[in-house]
Amino acid sequence: QVQLLQSGGGLAQAGGSLRFSCVASGSIVSPILSISLMGWYRQAPGEQRELVASITSGGTTSYADSVKGRAAISRDNARNTVYLQLSSLKPEDTAVYYCYADSILYRTTYGPARGNNYWGQGTQVTVSS
Repeated sequence: QVQLLQSGGGLAQAGGSLRFSCVASGSIVSPILSISLMGWYRQAPGEQRELVASITSGGTTSYADSVKGRAAISRDNARNTVYLQLSSLKPEDTAVYYCYADSILYRTTYGPARGNNYWGQGTQVTVSS
């Protein structure tokens, strides 16, 4: 019922920047009421998926050490959308980036319900030196 659709990413040169966006959507009969946590993860080849940045509904942010000072996460609660701006790109930023949402409250026929651990479809980012 809940889907995350992400956009952005692609090819970039070192030193450049990329912007990502991700929209969480429910359905006509089960619209989203609120999302507690949204964020971005990434997974490089042969590596574990790692958190890049996260943001709560209140705007509290958290960043991986590897992107601090280079990343900016923001969200639009009214549009259930999260954004990530990644600047001063490095070849080590090359990975598949995934949007993430947790603790989503949505309406159902039987009343509000909460679901956890939703992921976007992933988007490849390749940074060339």
